[in-house]
Amino acid sequence: MSAYPMKVSPEHNARIAQMSFAEVYAHYVKKVEKKRRTQEELRQVISWLTGFSEAQIDKFIADRASFESFFEAAKLHPNAPLIKGVISGYRIEDIDIDLTRQVRYLDKRVDELAKGRKMERVLRVE
Repeated sequence: MSAYPMKVSPEHNARIAQMSFAEVYAHYVKKVEKKRRTQEELRQVISWLTGFSEAQIDKFIADRASFESFFEAAKLHPNAPLIKGVISGYRIEDIDIDLTRQVRYLDKRVDELAKGRKMERVLRVE
């Protein structure tokens, strides 16, 4: 059993589902730029994970789409389930709610970008 079991309330999952992608995106931008990475690199990460084009990402931001609608429209990279590790105190592979796990996949990729990892590693295709 993991040291980080994902046992959260329905309220927690509902809050994640309703979070605005645009608001979180703004935090992602600040995070990566603070570490001297670019918004272009951030968008490359988002596109890799979701299959979205630049225009689609812009539309989700403009529409202030929820994470729920964002990930419902996404075509996740086939290797996304290989993303493992701890993010926000939870072990990703132990998260049992699909949407919450998908959001954490994105969080983990953004964290790796902000940590200065090479893009090949951030966009690993194991």
